Amino acid sequence: MKKIAFSLLATSSLALFIGVSDVDASSYTIKPGDTLWKVASTNNVSVANIKKWNNLTSDTIRPNQTLKLTAPVPAKSSTSISKPSTSSPTASAANSYIVKSGDTLSRIATLHKTTVKDLQKLNGLSNFLIFPGQKLKVSGTATAPAASKTPAPAKTAAPVTAPAASGGTYKVASGDTLTNIAHRHGISVTQIMNWNNLSSSLIRVGQVLKVNNSLVAAQPKTDPVSKPTVTATGAAGKVVSTATSLIGIPYVWGGATTSGFDCSGFIYYVYNKAGINLPRTNTTGYDARSYDVSNPKVGDLVFFSNTYRAGISHMGIYLGDNKFIHAGGDRVQITSLSDKYWGKHFDGFKRLYAMD
Repeated sequence: MKKIAFSLLATSSLALFIGVSDVDASSYTIKPGDTLWKVASTNNVSVANIKKWNNLTSDTIRPNQTLKLTAPVPAKSSTSISKPSTSSPTASAANSYIVKSGDTLSRIATLHKTTVKDLQKLNGLSNFLIFPGQKLKVSGTATAPAASKTPAPAKTAAPVTAPAASGGTYKVASGDTLTNIAHRHGISVTQIMNWNNLSSSLIRVGQVLKVNNSLVAAQPKTDPVSKPTVTATGAAGKVVSTATSLIGIPYVWGGATTSGFDCSGFIYYVYNKAGINLPRTNTTGYDARSYDVSNPKVGDLVFFSNTYRAGISHMGIYLGDNKFIHAGGDRVQITSLSDKYWGKHFDGFKRLYAMD
């Protein structure tokens, strides 16, 4: 009898242990420095499957994100008719929204006939950052302030080893991603990929990457115009005064310092110097962080499309009087929106969320 009891206890314990292991192995919480390739290799699955099981549209992941490592099991349909719950599923669905790739707070607010500020208040957001799969309240009342529901971007410290090599290159160290390498060098992921002919964000330890391009990209010649009288104050005033102080600095593809700027590097430098915190991204990235305005103010952004590539491809800062300042041509300069080249590529005016 004792042997039977012991056997049953051992079997139950083993079953419990196996069950726990299966649960633990079915998901993984992202740590700083992780990449999809690293997670896939460690857990003997493919990157394609991880993306499929987690509805990922890119290779971008973030610290503390939980990923499924096995295919989701289809829910068993119940033959019995359950009683409706006290809370209405329809009302719940109508009061919330799941963020999709490409969404912005402005787009979601417009879609649900509300405002960006109300969305931030309802969801305890302190910034404009949202991510695919995030569930947002779009109506109702705000709860008492608590910890932000949007995970704060992890601060990625540069590895102690593997400093940037001479000649504008960098040797990839363990834990590196294209995102943190780009951040440390004040450039964008797109630029690193272009300079190194990368077709994906996968990199390997020991790989040497170009992180600086000293070539001056071919830019159209423009006719510089005189500086207009600008009366902007506050943040816009700081933006304009900082921008105009850089007139004459040469255009350098990928540049984001006073040694040389490209158009997006110029925006990054000017706004941060003016006290407005912006990440280093490209024209498409800044386009996504701003919203359309029909009556532009001094300090707003001016976007141009279909220049050296299709879509949004150039940008500057509006100065009023039909003029804008930008890193274009061969240097930072002021140009008229009626310019024969830029006039035909003008796309529109936008205002950064960070300026509100």
